[in-house]
Amino acid sequence: MSLEETIKDGPQGSLKTLLKGRRSKLEIMVEVLSIARGGVGKTEIVYKANLNFKRVKRYLSYLEEKGLIENAGLEYKTTEKGEEFLRDYQKMNELLSFER
Repeated sequence: MSLEETIKDGPQGSLKTLLKGRRSKLEIMVEVLSIARGGVGKTEIVYKANLNFKRVKRYLSYLEEKGLIENAGLEYKTTEKGEEFLRDYQKMNELLSFER
């Protein structure tokens, strides 16, 4: 698909086709935080977020380092800071979403 076609179809049209539904790192982090709201094990995050254990470990470490998620034994739970991040993300997503 040419650049002109991509521009003509808009960012939601052909770009989605080109990327074939790939998620950004931010989208994956939002999904992990959403899954962990009530407290869940690593295996549940792996299956619900459709990630492998190696990737989940990297994301969980990063989110813990930023204070967005906490590890309480065998469970991971979204922190208050993580909840605030999810609310802010939702607001920005609504503000910036394209309507067709």
